Amino acid sequence: MLNESDNKRVFFINSTCGTGSTGRIVTGLMGVLTSYGYTCMAAYGRGKAPEGYETYRIGSDFDVDFHGVCSRITDRHGFYSRGATRRLIQKIEEFNPDIIHLHNLHGYYLNIGILFHYLKKSERKVIWTLHDCWSFTGHCTHFEYIGCTKWQTGCFRCDQLGEYPKSVLCDASTSNYKAKKELFTGLPNMVLVTPSEWLKGKIKLSYMKDYEVTVVPTGIDLSQFYPLESDLREKHNLGDSYVVLGAANPWRERKGLYEFAKVAKSLNHRYRIVLIGLNEKQMAELPPEIIALPRTDSVEEMAKWYSTADVYVNLTLEDTFPTTNIEALACGTPVVTYRAGGSPESIDSTCGMIVERSNLSGVTAAIDRMKDGGDKKEACLRRASMYSSEKRFTEYYEKVYAKL
Repeated sequence: MLNESDNKRVFFINSTCGTGSTGRIVTGLMGVLTSYGYTCMAAYGRGKAPEGYETYRIGSDFDVDFHGVCSRITDRHGFYSRGATRRLIQKIEEFNPDIIHLHNLHGYYLNIGILFHYLKKSERKVIWTLHDCWSFTGHCTHFEYIGCTKWQTGCFRCDQLGEYPKSVLCDASTSNYKAKKELFTGLPNMVLVTPSEWLKGKIKLSYMKDYEVTVVPTGIDLSQFYPLESDLREKHNLGDSYVVLGAANPWRERKGLYEFAKVAKSLNHRYRIVLIGLNEKQMAELPPEIIALPRTDSVEEMAKWYSTADVYVNLTLEDTFPTTNIEALACGTPVVTYRAGGSPESIDSTCGMIVERSNLSGVTAAIDRMKDGGDKKEACLRRASMYSSEKRFTEYYEKVYAKL
C-alpha cells in the first residue's frame, strides 16, 4: 500500500487534463493519489483544465497551431514547441517532484528532445503510460490496420503520412525513428505502463523492449455508466427491434464504419443499427437501414444509448484498449468485437463474443447468438465491475508507484 506519511510529489504531463480518455485518467489518478497523501500537479498542452486540481498549461493555442503547421510541412512532429518546453522544465524544477508521470506526449505541444534530455540529466523517477504506438514508430500512432512491421527494425517510406500526425510534404519517418530511439531509450529510472497486453507485446518487439512494462487496463467511472431508463426507443421509432449500437469519435474506415454498412444489409427487419459520432457527410452516405447520429458530448446520453441497445458492436480494425466496450458492459449490454489490438481483452464468454477481423458473416452470426442467448445483463455488470476507475487506480497504479 502507499504510505500516507511519504508525502511524495508527482508531476503529470499529458496533451489534455480532465477531458478525453487520457485527460480523465490523469485527473482520476490525481484524485486517488491525493487521497493517499501525495501532492500532484498536471501539465497539459491543449484545451482547458477542470477546477480543483493544480495544473499548468504548456504553451498557448498559438504554439499548438504553429507546431501543427510545421509538422504538416516537415513531418517532425514533437520537435517544435522549444520555448514552451523550456518553460515546462522550469515549472517541473519549481514543483520538485519525486516522480514524473508521462502520458500522451504527442499532440503538437511539446518538444520531446528537450524534455528527454532533461529527464536523463535530472535522474528523476519516470512512469510513462503509453496509450498508443507513437513512442516507437517514425510517424504513426497505429499500424495494425495496414499490417506494417517497419517499426520493428527502422521506419522508412511511411505509408501513413496522411494519417495523424499528418504530413503533406515530407517523409521524415527514418530520422524521426532514429531520434526517438535515442531519446526514449536508456532511462534507468523509467517504467512503462500500457492499458493492454496487446500493446505490451508490441513494445517488447520494439527498441523500448528493455523497459519493465506493467499492464494497467483503463478504468471507467461506474457512477456515470450504469443501466439507465430512457425514451430513446420511442423517440427514434425503434419499437421492439433488436438494437445494434456502434459509437466512435471520429468515425473512419479503420473504425469499421463501412463494415457496419455491409452488416446492415445482412440483418433483417427485426434488427436496427444505430451509429453515434458521425459527421454530416458520413450520415448522408450511410444506407437508410442505419440510424445515423452525430457526436454527443453528454455522458448521460451515451449511457442511455448503451442501456437502450441490445448489443454493442465494435468493428474497429485497430485499437489499443477501447473504453467504449467497458462503458457498454457497465450499462448491462453485451459486446461483439473484432480480434483487433486490445479490443478483445475486456470481453469474456459470459458477456460477449470475439470475431476475426473483417469476418462479416461472423459478425452477423455473433449478433444472432447474442439475440438468442438470453439476458446477459448481470454478467455484463459483473465484468464491468472489474474496470472501476477507482479500483484500477488503487489496485494497479499503486503497484507501479510502489516499485519506484
